Amino acid sequence: MSHHPIADLALLSDCHSAALVDRTGSVDWWCLPSFSSPSVFGRLLDQAAGHFRVGVSGATRVERAYLEDTLVLRTTFRTPTGALELTDALAMGSGVRGHELGLASPHALIRHARCIDGRVELEVDFAPRFEYGLTTPLVVAVDHGAVATGGPTTLRLSSSIPLKIADALATARATLTVGETAAFAVHGASTWEPLPEPWSAGMVRERIEDTAEAWRSWAAVHQGYQGPYADLVRLSGRVLQGLTFQSTGAIVAAPTTSLPEAIGGDRNWDYRYTWVRDASLTLNALWVAACPDEAVGFLGFLTTAASSLYGRRNLQVMFGIRGERDPSERVLPWLSGWRDSRPVRVGNDAWTQEQSDVYGELLDSVHRLRDRLGVIPERERRFLRTLADRAATGWQAPDQGIWEIRGEPRHFVHSMLMSWLALDRAIDLATDIGAAADDVSGWAATRDEIRAAIEQDGWNEDVGAFTQSLESADLDASCLLIPLVGFLPPDDPRVLSTIDAIERELSDERGLTLRYRSDDGLGGSEGSFLICTFWLAEAAARAGRLDQARTVFERAIGYANDLGLLSEEVDSGTGELIGNFPQAFSHVGLVNAAWALAEAAEDARPAERVT
Repeated sequence: MSHHPIADLALLSDCHSAALVDRTGSVDWWCLPSFSSPSVFGRLLDQAAGHFRVGVSGATRVERAYLEDTLVLRTTFRTPTGALELTDALAMGSGVRGHELGLASPHALIRHARCIDGRVELEVDFAPRFEYGLTTPLVVAVDHGAVATGGPTTLRLSSSIPLKIADALATARATLTVGETAAFAVHGASTWEPLPEPWSAGMVRERIEDTAEAWRSWAAVHQGYQGPYADLVRLSGRVLQGLTFQSTGAIVAAPTTSLPEAIGGDRNWDYRYTWVRDASLTLNALWVAACPDEAVGFLGFLTTAASSLYGRRNLQVMFGIRGERDPSERVLPWLSGWRDSRPVRVGNDAWTQEQSDVYGELLDSVHRLRDRLGVIPERERRFLRTLADRAATGWQAPDQGIWEIRGEPRHFVHSMLMSWLALDRAIDLATDIGAAADDVSGWAATRDEIRAAIEQDGWNEDVGAFTQSLESADLDASCLLIPLVGFLPPDDPRVLSTIDAIERELSDERGLTLRYRSDDGLGGSEGSFLICTFWLAEAAARAGRLDQARTVFERAIGYANDLGLLSEEVDSGTGELIGNFPQAFSHVGLVNAAWALAEAAEDARPAERVT
């Protein structure tokens, strides 16, 4: 049973997969060859599911940081006798620079240890367990390391120091003095392919330097944001890039599965997929924190993956990283889960749900990038017109909503808001998507109907807020998007009242924002959602409430770990990060709220006196 806090984890990425390293130097999560593949190190979800630790005996202090403008991790272990510096990365393709980041990944985890003070006792434990810990591989010694084979997977461990092998475990113990080093590389491959060649210590050092330079070259041309909270915004841009599957442009919601929304609970979901609902907010964040090229790539994936509506009433809400449409959910009963939070799930049955908000999110994404897209081919134009038509004909149907409620469908205000957004954006895009005049007039009439329904039945005078669903008294943080998508001005009295009601009624004891308090058809509880807290900060900033916005924003970023990484939620009782990690949506919220604060601060500056 793994007890390490989620905040102890650091992200490594090669833009194909991700590895998570804890503060002891243990890689406790790595899926190969891609984000959604089975894990080869899975101790994050069960003590017996595999890990790879490079660390020291008797550490008294641990310091961590990413090398500047990279996701290359440097951990310094200090002991009573000395200090060890460990540098970790998932290797990028040799010589890859700038826009090509992630191209030709060797699928290699590289680690370099160097004694920088006194003397340290190095400890190495290599315990691969394939298929989420189901398979214990055969581990055998080979020249310059070890090989682990089991089923379809083979790992080649290159080691610059001798290993001992017993019981499917390779270990090493060595005393290092100042200047002495040890280097390791783990290559993943198919059992049916030739065994990868070992990497020498010199090659490991070179590939770490090359990978760092690859990240820096990407940042140099992609990360120009200079506003408030620039370090966190730029890190969030790198996190979003690190969660991008280079082959298709898909961005996973998180690189993990089944990290719980409540410790010991069963709200444990697989987030290694791409959700259409995240699209417009993610694209805006990529525009600010990374580069329009990444935004265009993500949109290209979404429109390609979602381009078939045949046989479905609604657009599918999520896809696999290669555009797969059937990520059916199953339980892995042999895993105990993080802190005994069962069940552990792979796959996600949310793909079967009806969520009408997706039309607005996708059409808003196209609208946001219209100047970058050029002439839209007729096939895509027809698809986009179909999205608007579906929004126009389906907006009155109840659905599961943005939060994927697993109870009875409802008339969610957010879903209707997104249907309004779909038609509003389609009308503005009419020429780009080849819409006829009759189409546009019909969309406009329906858009007005939706507005009237939201303003009449989505607003509750007694509550003083827009509510979760029509004719309801329940609050929902997703109503904070009403001003953010332009449905009402940010300073509209109803918007301001909604902001106040949500802050008052949906804040936990730490001042962070819950999604809602209403029944959602699931047992157990959940923590506060960081994306909702950032929405509150952004809405306040857009309304000109700078002090309130800064307070809320800084409260949220205060829960980032020592590297600046955020999970999905914060446990309201303990303040601990919970949920899948790192969470793309939380970093998206951070970027968009920071940008709103930057714009609000600029608007609030007194005009220069003209003489």
